[in-house]
Amino acid sequence: MYFESPGSVLLKFGPVVIHWYGLMIALGCVSAITTAARLSKNFDFDQEKVINCALFCFLGGVIGARIYYVCLKADYFAKHLLEIPATWLGGLSIHGGLVGATILGGLYCRNEKLRFWSMCDLLATITPLAQAIGRWGNFFNSELYGLPVPESFPVKLFIAPEYRLPSYRSAAFYHPTFLYESVLDLALFLLLLKLVLPRAKNYPGLTFMTYLSGYSIIRLIVEPLRVDSFASFGGIQSPIIASALMLAVALIGAAIVVVRHHRMAKA
Repeated sequence: MYFESPGSVLLKFGPVVIHWYGLMIALGCVSAITTAARLSKNFDFDQEKVINCALFCFLGGVIGARIYYVCLKADYFAKHLLEIPATWLGGLSIHGGLVGATILGGLYCRNEKLRFWSMCDLLATITPLAQAIGRWGNFFNSELYGLPVPESFPVKLFIAPEYRLPSYRSAAFYHPTFLYESVLDLALFLLLLKLVLPRAKNYPGLTFMTYLSGYSIIRLIVEPLRVDSFASFGGIQSPIIASALMLAVALIGAAIVVVRHHRMAKA
């Protein structure tokens, strides 16, 4: 199976340029919000408020993801200030996005007096669907690719010379890590939708913690294959550190949710 990006630009209308990356993000958002609206009845939420909350989370996610990405590459953006808001060129980090989405979504729930943890469960279920679609934006941008692979490798991604890192100039084919994560995100979405959500309805927050755990594991699997130059600490890439910390927090949070539920049931 062979992949090669046709380029980052989808269409041009004079000065207006439509990028594949933006289209993939938009398609992921629309698909996820549509699914969330259908699930709203399962939580006795007003469909319109679920859509509004999802939009707030999307906005907070984009802002948080961009801020986190810019911080990770502070040296570069300090010299290219005008590129900081240019999200259509790529550069959104999910760990920052989760923080931003949770903050803005939490504020919306508080203002509308909605059950915060139940809303987290609902939106966490559809988030990996958006991620599975959005990851294809990295493919069109020829970014976040993996280590070099031989031409005989069964699944490979061709990277044009201008997008290769200096240390890999001679390699033509790479691990399509965007594809690996997209498939795993889709599997996580189906797992949450079909198995976790129906069984964890009486444990507010548990589906959310399961999503955080599952996605952290996905990143811990895929991240070591990547060659992108994110900041590292102690020789370990920052996304790996962030994913490990998020996994630990999610497991502790899941234990707290279960213990609290059983205590309340006894009381």
